[in-house]
Amino acid sequence: MPGLEHEVEWPSLIFFVGLFVVIAAAESTGLIQEIANVVLQASQGNLTIAVIMILWVSAIASAFIDNIPFTATMLPIVLFLSESFGLPKDNVLWWSLSLGACLGGNGTVIGASANVVTVGVAEKAGFRISFVEYMKMCWWPMMITVTMCMVYLLIAY
Repeated sequence: MPGLEHEVEWPSLIFFVGLFVVIAAAESTGLIQEIANVVLQASQGNLTIAVIMILWVSAIASAFIDNIPFTATMLPIVLFLSESFGLPKDNVLWWSLSLGACLGGNGTVIGASANVVTVGVAEKAGFRISFVEYMKMCWWPMMITVTMCMVYLLIAY
């Protein structure tokens, strides 16, 4: 009877450990606060620009960085921006982050935990799904859904 260690999806586990280490390093070096300042300056104090930037940066980044650690990294940035714009705690910037990170994770294999695990399980079952094959099938639907969300956010808020 094989041990539990044979059932663990080790490549996925190591991938996520590495991601969280990188995120912790970015936060402790002050990189996160620097990013928040850059976003605030780039938006020129314009909330509409900030909404679009957070949505699209979150979507594109989440396609290549797992959306869970990316979102965890963005929390203090969105909080800083919300306070800078004088917004209530539940505001459009949080929706921009949520929608961008969630939908952006659909763009590539490494964009979401479920994608990584599913491709690993498929490979164990004899079905290989390459990074490029996955991206060819999923990139444009991701771009379309993020565009739809941008239109919604700009109309609703």
